[in-house]
Amino acid sequence: MNPTFPSCRLRRLRRHPVLRDLVRETSLSADDFILPLFVRHGKDIKKEISSMPGNYQLSVDRLVDEVGAARDLGIKAFILFGIPESKDATGSSALADEGVVQQALRTLRPRFPDVLLITDECFCEYTDHGHCGLLKEEGGRLDVDNDATLDMLVEQCISHARAGADMVAPSGMMDGMVTAIRRGLDEAGFTWLPIMSYSAKYASAFYGPFRDAAESPPQFGDRSTYQMDPANGDEALRETALDIAEGADIVMVKPALAYLDIIRRVKEKFGLPIAAYNVSGEFAMVKAAAQKGWLDERRVVLEILTSIKRAGADMILTYFARDAAKWLKT
Repeated sequence: MNPTFPSCRLRRLRRHPVLRDLVRETSLSADDFILPLFVRHGKDIKKEISSMPGNYQLSVDRLVDEVGAARDLGIKAFILFGIPESKDATGSSALADEGVVQQALRTLRPRFPDVLLITDECFCEYTDHGHCGLLKEEGGRLDVDNDATLDMLVEQCISHARAGADMVAPSGMMDGMVTAIRRGLDEAGFTWLPIMSYSAKYASAFYGPFRDAAESPPQFGDRSTYQMDPANGDEALRETALDIAEGADIVMVKPALAYLDIIRRVKEKFGLPIAAYNVSGEFAMVKAAAQKGWLDERRVVLEILTSIKRAGADMILTYFARDAAKWLKT
C-alpha cells in the first residue's frame, strides 16, 4: 500500500496514546459542567430520587455539604431548583423572600464565593397544577397566561438576584420573557447579572424523572402549547434569534442528546455561548442500563458528554457532573 495514502496518515496519528491526545479536537473537563440541584424545606433531609440514582432532594443544610463536595471535584457552577413547602394556583411561594431557593442562595453565597450560582426561573415546581405560570381559559380550555406570567417571572428573578444569584435561567418558554426580565433586572440595579435563556426547549418525553425530582408533573394536559414540537428545527433558530435580540447572554438547547443537530445549528448560526441540558431521562436511561450490566457506564457517559461538547455546547447541565469529574481525573 502507498505509505502516503490518506487512511494510513490517519491511522498513524492514532497509534500512540499521547499523540491521540495531542490531536484530539474536543476536550472535556469539569469546567464544562453545571450541576443541577434540588432544594426543599426542612432540616437534615437528603432524599434520593428513585428515578435518578445518586441525585437527591436536599434541605439547605445538606445542600451546603453537596456543593462543597462537588466543588472539591472541580465543579464550579450549580443551578438550583426549588421544591416549596406548599403550592397554590399562582406559585406564590416562588416569590417569597424566605422561599426555599432564596434561603439556599443566602446560605451558599457567603460560604462559596468562588462558585457560580444559577437559579431556574419557572413556576411548575410551585403551582398546584404543575404548569409553568398563571392559568386562564382560552377557547374552552385552560392554558398558561403568557403576559401575566411575565410579571411574575420578573419578580422571581429580582428576588433571586437580591438573595445572591449570579445568573438567572428562565425556563418556561414564555414569549417575551427575556425582554421583560432584562428590563426588570436593569431597573432593579442588576444590570451586570446575565440571563441564560432556555431558548430551544422541546416538549420532550425525556423529562419524566425530573418531574419526580421537582414534584412538578402537570395535573392536566401537557406543555406542548408553550414548549417546542420535537419535529421542528428551524423554529429553534427563530426562538433563539428572538431571545438574543431581547438580551439573552447565553442560550440553551434542551434536551441535548436527541437534539445535537439543533446545538450545532444554533452554534453555527449565532456564535453565542451555548448551554445544553443533558436531561433526567437521558441520565436515567444510562443508569438503568449500567445497573443491568448492559453497558460500561463510565465510557458511555464520557462519550455522551463529549458528543454534546463536540456538537457545539460550551457548557453542559448534567446530573453526571460529579461522576464525570471524578472519571476525568483518573
